[in-house]
Amino acid sequence: MKINKDTAAHYVWGSNCDGWRLMNHQNLSIIHERMPAGTKEVKHYHNRSTQFFYILIGQVILDLNGELHELNQFEGIEIPPQTPHQILNKSDGSIEFLVISQPTTTGDRILL
Repeated sequence: MKINKDTAAHYVWGSNCDGWRLMNHQNLSIIHERMPAGTKEVKHYHNRSTQFFYILIGQVILDLNGELHELNQFEGIEIPPQTPHQILNKSDGSIEFLVISQPTTTGDRILL
């Protein structure tokens, strides 16, 4: 079955950020997320989950264990389990990206 932002389960997180669950299985999760200008995620890590962030629109800063990475449109980065990370939108516009997690991060998020 086809899925997109109009048909996917939607949720709001952080400071008016959006998430759409494109795939939500115990062994694999794919989420399309949108962050307005000037927003950031809470720094955290996952005990079991490996994640891959892939930028669709805009430019982000990803703090990966204290090392800052600038990611542009159509670039991605892998985040191993137990690695503290935080995504930041320091731009003047909204950003959109995919977060692919294996296994799912449900119940596997440790805030720092």
